[in-house]
Order: sequence, then C-alpha cells, then structure tokens
Amino acid sequence: MEEQSSAVQQKHVLVVDDNVELAQTYKELFQAHDYRVSVASNGVLALKLVLNTDVDAIVCDLGMPQLEGDMFHVTVERVRPHLAKRFIFLTGHVGHPRYEAFLQKATCPVLYKPVSIDSLLEALRRLFPPTA
Repeated sequence: MEEQSSAVQQKHVLVVDDNVELAQTYKELFQAHDYRVSVASNGVLALKLVLNTDVDAIVCDLGMPQLEGDMFHVTVERVRPHLAKRFIFLTGHVGHPRYEAFLQKATCPVLYKPVSIDSLLEALRRLFPPTA
C-alpha cells in the first residue's frame, strides 16, 4: 500500500544543463530519491518538453547555448506561469553582469556550482512542502 502512495506522489523534475555528464549525474541523484526525471541539454529543448509534458519542477543551468536559463524562465513564465516559481537555478557565474539583475529579481533558489548534493536536494524538497 505504501508503494502506491509513493508512486502517486512522485514528482517530475526537468533538468536543463548543457553539460551532459552533469545533467546525467543530477538525473541519477534525483531518481535515487524517487523523482521522475527528464533531461534537456538547452533551453529550446527544455521549452519543447515543458509545452508537451507536465513537470513539477525545473533545475536549470543559467549559461547555455540557444536559449539561456534566464530567457527560458521568462518564456516558461508566459506559457506555464505556475512553473515559474518551481525553478532552481544552477550557475558557476557568481556576480556575472549578464545574470545578476535577473537573479536579484527572480524569486527562485539559486545555487552556485559546485553544488553540494545536500543543498540541491534540500532546495528541491522546499519546492514541495508537505501537505497536512
């Protein structure tokens, strides 16, 4: 009975990162913690996924080819507004002028690479507060 309950509550996480090895590592980590996971290597592919698949959260790199993380977020905010608050941004660009203004306005968690497993899992858990 408990297995059915956990399957019903399983959340779908989209990982968006152009570093394929890192994205695969995140995928394996999240799957090990009972999340369903999809991966996209850039914002354009991620947008296609968001438009055609229900996801519950997005773990997104900022610096990517084709459609960077900040512009991907702005687009998702327009087409799937409920997901705009379900982002976790990952970046190695601390204080980078290209992203700084966006990150100051964004209400989503931002984790700076290298990201610890515990901080990444905790940020994801906070997106899904327990229901009473």
